[in-house]
Amino acid sequence: MADAAKHTIIFTPSGVQTTADDGESVFDVAVRVGVDIKSVCGGQGICKRCQCSLQTGNHSKFGLTVTDDALFKLRPAEKKAVHDGEMASGLRLACRSKIMGDVVIDVPPHARHTQSAIRKAAFDLPGPVDPPIRLQMVQLPEPTLHAHLSDTESLIAQLGGNVTVAPNLVLKIQPLLAAHDRTIIAVIRDDAKVIDLWPPQRDGLFGAAIDIGSTSVALYLYDLVTGQLVHQASAMNPQICFGEDVMSRVSYVMMNKGGREKLAAAVQGQLRDMLSDARNSIGADADQVLELVCVGNPIMHHTLIGIDPTPLGQSPFTLAVKDWIDLPGYMLDLGLPRHARVSLLPLIGGHVGADTAAAYLTQMDRMAGRSVLLVDIGTNAEIVLTHDGKVAAASSPTGPALEGAEISCGVRACEGAVERVRIDPATHACRVKIIGHDDWLTDETIGNHAVPGLCGSAIFEVMVELARCGLIDRSGLFQPEASPDRFTEDAGVSVYQLIGHLSLKQTDIRAVQLAKSALMAGARLVAEELGCEVFDEVLLAGAFGTHLDPSYVAEIGIIPHNGADTIKAVGNAAGMGAAMCLTDQSQRTRIRAAVKDIVKIETALEPRFQDYFVEGMAFPSAPIGTGSVRGRRGGGRRRR
Repeated sequence: MADAAKHTIIFTPSGVQTTADDGESVFDVAVRVGVDIKSVCGGQGICKRCQCSLQTGNHSKFGLTVTDDALFKLRPAEKKAVHDGEMASGLRLACRSKIMGDVVIDVPPHARHTQSAIRKAAFDLPGPVDPPIRLQMVQLPEPTLHAHLSDTESLIAQLGGNVTVAPNLVLKIQPLLAAHDRTIIAVIRDDAKVIDLWPPQRDGLFGAAIDIGSTSVALYLYDLVTGQLVHQASAMNPQICFGEDVMSRVSYVMMNKGGREKLAAAVQGQLRDMLSDARNSIGADADQVLELVCVGNPIMHHTLIGIDPTPLGQSPFTLAVKDWIDLPGYMLDLGLPRHARVSLLPLIGGHVGADTAAAYLTQMDRMAGRSVLLVDIGTNAEIVLTHDGKVAAASSPTGPALEGAEISCGVRACEGAVERVRIDPATHACRVKIIGHDDWLTDETIGNHAVPGLCGSAIFEVMVELARCGLIDRSGLFQPEASPDRFTEDAGVSVYQLIGHLSLKQTDIRAVQLAKSALMAGARLVAEELGCEVFDEVLLAGAFGTHLDPSYVAEIGIIPHNGADTIKAVGNAAGMGAAMCLTDQSQRTRIRAAVKDIVKIETALEPRFQDYFVEGMAFPSAPIGTGSVRGRRGGGRRRR
């Protein structure tokens, strides 16, 4: 038997070119090669959304001449769509159009999925779009006296027979069928259950990936049909009014009746407002956002769903739950419909949470078979290390100093905050860059701007600059003799005049030392646990890490063994991991399995932590002075 004829098919405006078998539908070819074309009925000719047009004539740039008979004649479903005003004359349904010759097919804008209004997505999703929830349009056969199926049974049969239907849908199935020529859209979760029924003309299914940090909350709204990011937003975590760090919030719950409920209501209220804004921005209804995937550290995880976090405030830091959990939307006050679902990634253990698991998920392939340290610097620094086929994780209580808190001139990153610092090694003149302004500012020009203080990236840089210039010694003590005109005292505490109205106190240096040494100690403990002497790569996760200069990260002394060339930022990996689980259900299985193989190190119980902590107080690039790091244990290790 002779091989079936092959025809050239070119899609515009995408420019995709391929070959098609004689008689193959335009829709099947489009799906096969990834051309963007709408459909929710799977090519059955029901939804009428896969509209296209045959571009006849001579196409010299493609070397093709396309004739009217290159597609099989108009089918009944297409004639009906034109007659009913659902499709303009001259258009075809891709799923009904059989290819009989070489063709150029144009997919008009209304038949393509809407492009995101966001110019630059927070991150590109690496995998396929295979969410746990999908839409399927079906047309049920007309009932007869001879067929004794209920409409619900008929729906199940049309969907393949392997699904169940939510009981409440019996109230709406027949009115919908009667109003829409027995055609409806089934909203199916996990390929197992019909959770809602929509009229056939409805479009748009969405889900949100949410990263709940101690300081801020980030929300990413995705189109679950296309995988496109359609809205993103961030806001302060309102729990901050109950405590700057997570342990302060645990203390609030311990000491205040109703504290647990107040923390839950605060973060749920913030998410409810953000979800409402997201829906309004794209014109979606509440029942079109049906999947949420949330990540956060263990205390954010527990307080979101109303679990008492106080057991995490003391050894042995027992979690109420650590596995992946799915909650019905009505359990949380988020403005979700009852059939929505809220999912939380698994926790690794102790103070290593779902945000760390999500970040690790995004980097698993990159870290596999190598010695790679993944660090998310925050109030608690989460650390994951891969080495020699093993994985270990730890949390280290750095406190908020590295992000600008607990520093006399420190601020959260905001408009006008100093983000870059340079100190002249000869004159000690300082110049800075501020957020929202491109030029370097000096003592003479900084007064022209509203500068509230130094944010986290500037804290890193000013410490290294002070060390390089010999203005602090290796133990962190100020060296007034190096620049007498810039040093003063305030209530017996040494103060260094940095620039303009901004100054640093000896206590500020101490706060940074406590933070950086906690991180260094945690990293050394996980490296020692796995027998790792040097890291092939150090990955900085989180929005904060993205703004750090690798050379200053290497020089401040928080990462053992490694130089700047091995340090890379990977952005908001926690949010990306949540998005991966939202849009690709296979990632849920993957992270559930992966966390079971991670060795959890509890730094609070490690006797070596204190020794590593003290050694980590040093600033490696500073000159050795008269101060002794080992002789200044005052304050000791941080509490969590």
